[in-house]
Amino acid sequence: MSDQPAPAAPDLEAIEATRDRIREQHLKPAGERPASSARGLHHTALISSDVETTVRFYQDVLGFPLTELIDNRDYPGSSHFFFDIGNGNLLAFFDFPGLDVGPYAEVLGGLHHCAISVDPTRWEELVKRLEEAGIDHEVHSGVSVYFRDPDGARIELIADPLGEMYGQHVL
Repeated sequence: MSDQPAPAAPDLEAIEATRDRIREQHLKPAGERPASSARGLHHTALISSDVETTVRFYQDVLGFPLTELIDNRDYPGSSHFFFDIGNGNLLAFFDFPGLDVGPYAEVLGGLHHCAISVDPTRWEELVKRLEEAGIDHEVHSGVSVYFRDPDGARIELIADPLGEMYGQHVL
């Protein structure tokens, strides 16, 4: 048992009031928003404790082809490798051999989860592949499956199209 007191329950009314204020002040209707200055997500980089284990998981279980494996210019002996997650987007990894980076942890400013859109038919197949591989997972709302990769990063596969979440346009 922890000696620390239980956290106080959040003030849900105050939180919703803050959301309302932020929406009112910053969220413009789709037709009034300026175009983004970005072209898209080039890649998101996570950390891998073992290159081959990561490749086997993402390529063999999830079906994301490995597209490149190169030296990491920032840390001698480290690899930088990439998987195709569709639509010109990449999921990348670094390994840091000899550097004790510790276990995965969700921290402020860190990764909560990475959500990857997949075709609904493919989504059902991938859920079955997770089951067959013995990977713990949770299905939510019939279109999202959450699981952890070999290093503990939380991944979501979502059957909603890009720009939608649970039938609501978010783009």
